[in-house]
Amino acid sequence: MKKILTVGLIGVIVGLVIYQWLHKDIWDVNRELLKTAVIEMEDSEPVKLSDVTPFDWDYVYSFTPYVSKDEVYEAVGYKWDTIQETVSEGMNQLVFMKDDQVVCYLYGYPQNNGFGIYMESAEYGEPFVKLYANEDSMFKREMMEDAVILTQIE
Repeated sequence: MKKILTVGLIGVIVGLVIYQWLHKDIWDVNRELLKTAVIEMEDSEPVKLSDVTPFDWDYVYSFTPYVSKDEVYEAVGYKWDTIQETVSEGMNQLVFMKDDQVVCYLYGYPQNNGFGIYMESAEYGEPFVKLYANEDSMFKREMMEDAVILTQIE
């Protein structure tokens, strides 16, 4: 009987580990889709960010370096467990929102992610810039050393 319980417990633990490994949050799935779309883009005329993203979104926040988790949570409207704090000037921290829910989260150095998106700078003292999907802000694609970068030009 003890052996059966032990095997059963091990089976449950293995099942939970496999489930966690296979289950990805929507913001992780969309980040990978966005990465593929940006990397596979051809060098061309400037494009709207909404024309590049392979998922629906209403607006995106681009947080300035060193913004605290609490400031991100306050802007976004709720807490979620994967949020990070940027620790350097060159890092990306973008949160795409749809119907007031996070649908894509881009965090880290572009050279580590393989791509990056840079939006216009926030006003002095402001923790973020917010861009709506229906805005006509244009972005250009550039190849950097180890990453493809989209940079806002308007």
